[in-house]
Amino acid sequence: MTTRIEDVVGVLESAYPPERAESWDAVGLVCGDPRAEVGRVVFCVDPVEETVEEALEVGAQLLVAHHPLLLRGVHGLPADTPKGRLVHRMIRSGLGLYCAHTNADTASPGVSDALAAALGLTVTAPLCPHAEGAATGLGRIGELPEAEPFEDFVRRVAGALPTTEWGVRGAGPRGRSVRRVAVCGGSGDSNLDAAVDAGVDAYVTADLRHHPASEHVARGEVPGGAVPNLVDVAHWASEWPWCRQAADIVTTALSDEVEVLVSARRTDPWTVHAHGTATDTGRMPE
Repeated sequence: MTTRIEDVVGVLESAYPPERAESWDAVGLVCGDPRAEVGRVVFCVDPVEETVEEALEVGAQLLVAHHPLLLRGVHGLPADTPKGRLVHRMIRSGLGLYCAHTNADTASPGVSDALAAALGLTVTAPLCPHAEGAATGLGRIGELPEAEPFEDFVRRVAGALPTTEWGVRGAGPRGRSVRRVAVCGGSGDSNLDAAVDAGVDAYVTADLRHHPASEHVARGEVPGGAVPNLVDVAHWASEWPWCRQAADIVTTALSDEVEVLVSARRTDPWTVHAHGTATDTGRMPE
């Protein structure tokens, strides 16, 4: 039986309905003929030079990415621009590109379910459900099999996710007991209040900014101001577990027809991490 790109897209859109995407988002088939035959699919977080190259190296006909390639409106795709160069190369090589973004973030299972599973959490509810009692929505709340000190939990997160120069950072009391955890794959500081309201011990997400994190920690230092400890990870690393989830969904539906691969290329943009050596931080530089 011949499998076509549109068959893979149908499976993905059943799992991650496009109508669940935010109004500003750009999801779906970016390039490629829906009727083209497909025998191999590669899953990745970012549709960039590295992952396109990898897909072509392994002879794939479709690249499935979490992040959109063309999120903002464009008026042209000349081949001498970074994104235009990618689109031209994919079209010339017969490689299709499909993107599932915020529709995959809120699906059940979705991006945050994959992150929770990687950390060993049993999911109990969405952090920000679409509606009361819904299984869909942003983020997830889950529980560890047993409570553990916050320092150990931060190490758990670091050991569960791909290594990046960004690393894994924790904020809050080191010895705090952690059992109930909220997670949100991708940038999640807009959901800090939801994590507080959920009464969890820790909140794991990416791209936490200095001021919101600082103010959040300060809330926990006043009487009656209990807030979850924070764990900040690299954006790419927080969403990478989704690639295997999406790949497994396609494998289950089309196991005898297509081969699926998860990209091994680290596309986190940060490539150098250095620790300062200054020991006297108590005076201004002269």
